[in-house]
Amino acid sequence: MRDWLNNLPKAELHLHLEGSLEPELMFRLAERNKIVLPWRDVEALRSAYDFNNLQEFLDLYYAGADVLRTEQDFYDLTWAYLQKCEEQNVVHTEPFFDPQTHTARGVPFEAALEGISAALADGRELLGISSGLILSFLRHLPEEDAFKTLEQALPYRDAFFAVGLDSSEVGHPPSKFQRVFDKARGEGLLAVAHAGEEGPPEYIWEALDLLKVSRIDHGVRAAEDPRLIARLIEEQIPLTVCPLSNTRLKVFGHMREHNILQLLEQGVKVTVNSDDPAYFGGYVTENFLALHEHLGMDEAQARRLAQNSLDARLAF
Repeated sequence: MRDWLNNLPKAELHLHLEGSLEPELMFRLAERNKIVLPWRDVEALRSAYDFNNLQEFLDLYYAGADVLRTEQDFYDLTWAYLQKCEEQNVVHTEPFFDPQTHTARGVPFEAALEGISAALADGRELLGISSGLILSFLRHLPEEDAFKTLEQALPYRDAFFAVGLDSSEVGHPPSKFQRVFDKARGEGLLAVAHAGEEGPPEYIWEALDLLKVSRIDHGVRAAEDPRLIARLIEEQIPLTVCPLSNTRLKVFGHMREHNILQLLEQGVKVTVNSDDPAYFGGYVTENFLALHEHLGMDEAQARRLAQNSLDARLAF
């Protein structure tokens, strides 16, 4: 089944480039940039990947991102991810990029964006993988910081097609960022947002009604609100679900408790994605395989999930 799932043409719509930083590459970049990591080796780092919640993961995620300093670092990070896409027949990807994670450390905005953009361009030319970049705001920071980031980004407007919203969800509702999303739309940018992972269904409503998003990232807690489910089905609003991430961060206690196939059978346009694969145990194929092994996903369901991902693309 793994080979069949791996060969299935797929799109990935929920992937944080910084979350694809594998331990081996992290240590190589640390050596290149003369950074001393708090872990003695790759195995010690991997053993730290035992998270009880989203915040514990984010603390380690931001510490790891510190090795990304130069344009070449960001190119290497993105290129490594695209090679994984080629291995798993991911024919299209719309990754997230968190500028504030890097500019706060003094990394020039253009160094990160140009390195990522160059790798995505090479991916299109050399690997045949189409792509579009999403610039995400960190929701635990003030909206004023998001406005500054958007202003920094606008001179590079052609490098990304949408804005997103990620980081710590609870206590940071989408409504906090309504004005900056309004400005982004005024610049012709599409919008997506993380909502309904650890946050309540109300956050999904806000993302739809206030931020005017085209997709919801995660969204699994929509199942708690039948009226919301009806809306998602009627409007065919895609959910970019990340099964391995959801279990590693304790959104679900075990994969067998995950609701993605229930949502699929109800008619919700759910898709399968890897989120932060270096930290959560696998890329897209591994996420599909987990659904087969623990939820009994069959080939017909896998085809529908893969087709949903292709149908839910926003960047063309």
